[in-house]
Amino acid sequence: MQIKIFTARVHQTKDSQAHKRIKSIFKCLSASLNLWFGCVFAVCLFAFFPEPICAQVQSSAAAYYEQGRSFMADENWYSAIESFLECVRMNPAHAEGTAAIAECYYELAEFDEALNWIRRARQLARTNMSVANMEVFTLIALGQLDAASNLVTEILAREPYNRETLFAAGELDIARNRPSEALLRYRDAVRRYPDDRRLMISLALVTLSLGDGDTAVTYINNALTQHPGDYRVYYYAAYIYSMNNRLADAIRYAELALHYRAGHEQSQSLLAVLRYRNGEYEETIRLCDTAIAANRNNMSAWYLKGLSLLRLGRNQEAITVLSNAIALNENDEFIRAILEETLISSTNLEDPRRVRWAAWHFNRARSFRTRNLIDQALFEYRRGLRLYPFAVDRLEYAQLLRMQGYPARYLEEIRFLQDQGNTGRVYDDAVETYSSLLSNALFRQWQVNPVEVAQRHWKIAVFAIAGQSSFYHADAGNVAAGVIRELLVQDRNIQPMNMESRQATFSQGFRQAREAGADYFLLVSVTESERDISIRGDLFIGRTGSPAGTFYTYRTGTDRLRDASRGIVSQLASSMPQRGTLLVRRQGQALINKGRADGIREEMTFDVVKRGRAQTANEGISLIYSDDELVGRLVITNVDEEIAIGSLSRNGFFDRIEPGDEVILRTESAQTPSAESAANPELRALLRTLRN
Repeated sequence: MQIKIFTARVHQTKDSQAHKRIKSIFKCLSASLNLWFGCVFAVCLFAFFPEPICAQVQSSAAAYYEQGRSFMADENWYSAIESFLECVRMNPAHAEGTAAIAECYYELAEFDEALNWIRRARQLARTNMSVANMEVFTLIALGQLDAASNLVTEILAREPYNRETLFAAGELDIARNRPSEALLRYRDAVRRYPDDRRLMISLALVTLSLGDGDTAVTYINNALTQHPGDYRVYYYAAYIYSMNNRLADAIRYAELALHYRAGHEQSQSLLAVLRYRNGEYEETIRLCDTAIAANRNNMSAWYLKGLSLLRLGRNQEAITVLSNAIALNENDEFIRAILEETLISSTNLEDPRRVRWAAWHFNRARSFRTRNLIDQALFEYRRGLRLYPFAVDRLEYAQLLRMQGYPARYLEEIRFLQDQGNTGRVYDDAVETYSSLLSNALFRQWQVNPVEVAQRHWKIAVFAIAGQSSFYHADAGNVAAGVIRELLVQDRNIQPMNMESRQATFSQGFRQAREAGADYFLLVSVTESERDISIRGDLFIGRTGSPAGTFYTYRTGTDRLRDASRGIVSQLASSMPQRGTLLVRRQGQALINKGRADGIREEMTFDVVKRGRAQTANEGISLIYSDDELVGRLVITNVDEEIAIGSLSRNGFFDRIEPGDEVILRTESAQTPSAESAANPELRALLRTLRN
């Protein structure tokens, strides 16, 4: 009524300007009143009819949540995330949906993102222990073990027998490299929950990792009895039987897993590995072709197909397959290692494929060099030169040696390039300059050629047992053994023996090492996950086969195979006693064939032992000789790049020191480096997949 009266008064106004202003004010007032009435109406509507609208929103969120759970059951993590995100968009307070997003990111190994979502879920459901347990698993995966331990303690204080927390606590023990404690924890948990599939499988896996394969088989058989028809139990049974070298049973269980869950990728991959280990190479190739057709980026399938072709003697086909795989992922170290070893063993030095793959290493070496990563650059140069020794990139490698303080080795590399027909001022000036600089070097004064007098004094064979097969790469130990042997070529004290690295059994490797006169032989084994690798090297005495030492390395990220192999080589080289030969004697002085490049420094003291009398000890890593065989002492007084001189003192009344006698570095005690310690990455990966 008031609005109508006000409108009438406006129309009665004769001042046109005032009329326009008043009319504008009226329009604004009218719009505001309409908005106010609309808001009041909406509030009243929700006040009197809240349930239908709220229920509709909640019903839609619940539908998206159930849809996401269905996708999770099919391991379709991407679609599951999409459904859960829509669920949370419609209902931001949906704690289960928020936690489910975290679980999907966890399965995709995106642990940082999983932690963000699980902490949102914790804020929405503080008392939900299932959500808290999910945070524990995520923290363990991220390596935040102290935070995970604190949360486990908090949960168990509230619920001492929470099944998920007991499972998480066992995984935490494994992550801390305490498998024995995890074993006790899983045993206790299984006594409380004897029908829990995951706990029984976990108990079997941990028992297996501790070397008790028979008991592990007993545990997994109990799980099979209680959970018939569960494809996951059959999958882990196949793995455990395969690690016990019961391949026929393992293949049968892998096929049963695929029977109950057709298309299960992990079971398909395991079955292909089992066929390969059983010598069924044609069937392995067929399975790999099927996997590649389903997912062209399945690098494990490409790798296994290449290996199978090599075992069939079809090297050229294997090179083609492995080259195609490298084109998809040039950073796959296992595929590259197999490809390059095949090129070296089955092609000519001038093969253009060698030039191509060597160039990749040279480019990588230059990249490392620009970042002052000298050790990595040297590795890449050496790898490239092994593929193609005539590359002019050798000049860059030589320059790197010169920068490292090895002018004599630099000069030798330049002369090699000249011998290959490389001419020019750069080469001529380098030879002239460094020949002059080295004119007063020790090897010139003593008139010896450092290249000719260089000797390696430890003969070590490097093997891998064919039956030891990693979870991700079949014959991973053999590949790692090849990389380790190549690295040992650069060690000036060790001679890696040119023997077949893949051995059927320990006894076969022992026999070959002993008959070849090896001082020691190293058995290499590998465990790995998708992103981590650990390499173990067990050293045995060549004469007796007795254990001498154990080396262990763990690496993650890119270049992990190379870096872990370098760790094994570093530990092995440091463990070997330094030994050399007395080349020339001049009265009270003597020249030996070890120098600065071997770590020799002034004032070091060597024992001089009669030629051929020192022997490897029956236990450990050491040399033994009697007092009668010790003929003198040598104290280093001057060190050159390749050689050193020192002052002699005889042992006893008579001077029995002769050229050709052996010199052995005196040490106060054995300096065997402590092996690195880390959790078994393969075991951790297997336990993580149990959460499905």
